[in-house]
Amino acid sequence: MPAIPTESKVLVTGANGYIALWVVHLLLKKGYSVRAQVRTLDKGDYLRKLFSQYEAKLEIAIIDDITKEGAFDEAVRGIDAIAHMASPLPQDDPDLEPDVYIVPAVKGTVGLLDSAKKQGKSVKRVVYTSSVAAVLSPTLNDEDEFNIYSPDDWNTESTELVTTEGKKASTNDKYRASKTLAERAAWDFVATFKSDITFDLVALHPPLVLGPSLQDIQTPDAFTSSMKTFYSVVLNPNSQLKESTLRTSSCWVDVRDIAEAHIQALERFEAGGQRFLVNAGAFTWQEWLNLANTIAKRPLQKGIPGLERKYKFDFDSKKTTRVLGIEFKSKEETLRDILEEVEKKDW
Repeated sequence: MPAIPTESKVLVTGANGYIALWVVHLLLKKGYSVRAQVRTLDKGDYLRKLFSQYEAKLEIAIIDDITKEGAFDEAVRGIDAIAHMASPLPQDDPDLEPDVYIVPAVKGTVGLLDSAKKQGKSVKRVVYTSSVAAVLSPTLNDEDEFNIYSPDDWNTESTELVTTEGKKASTNDKYRASKTLAERAAWDFVATFKSDITFDLVALHPPLVLGPSLQDIQTPDAFTSSMKTFYSVVLNPNSQLKESTLRTSSCWVDVRDIAEAHIQALERFEAGGQRFLVNAGAFTWQEWLNLANTIAKRPLQKGIPGLERKYKFDFDSKKTTRVLGIEFKSKEETLRDILEEVEKKDW
């Protein structure tokens, strides 16, 4: 039995985001109605234009501050399920207090769940977009031993660091702490109010998200942070690449796969109450460069082609394939689609 039928209406928060636009696209394509939350009218207008063929199925909800008490009270009325994707991304200013990240992430998430508890009596499922930032242990990744993370793992290091170091903590740790604390708050809310709510919770944890974008992007500088990094290292022929960068190991997923994971997490009854690592696999930047140089029609940096490939960690996504049915795209498939987009825009 599906958690929600295809005639359902789904609230998508942060609907103009990189992943979220693909989620909205897939929901509308499958026949769902979508209420898309954005912060400004112009963002809503862009969604209406992008999805004009689904005009009758798309509503726009303007909420400029998701941390305000009751911000989502009206948005959740008549909603059958929620994909909560709005959250602050890492910023360039290293002197920001941790609460700049943590407070919006936690208050936005708890506020949404509270609105669903009070007003959204028809809500059956909430899918929360977390991140592997809430799973990995940063210092463990710096060691020589290869590590594989499971859905049972939590990143407690970053939360401890921001508590002791405050704004002196790294930007990455502030962001990671926000993802950990917001997800913890979501699970705690569901456990605390279990007898008062009509919905269950699913958490999805993507690593670096790559692939073509549906956003209104005019230059590579406007890419979301993950794709901006990818363009800088792999596709920008003028980048100065250090060997340490080329050796850097991380994990990735295609944006369309993490979007599909949201759809499956909304639909599949058995996904309820679980965390899923939505990960296509590990990589090094030199590995992407090697592949790009075999595919691209234009000259690219070659890096150090014979550089040893050594992965530092990975995320076990077997449960994601087993329960959600996700078969991940290959590096080559994703890279070809990225190159097609970049070459079409002459970047």
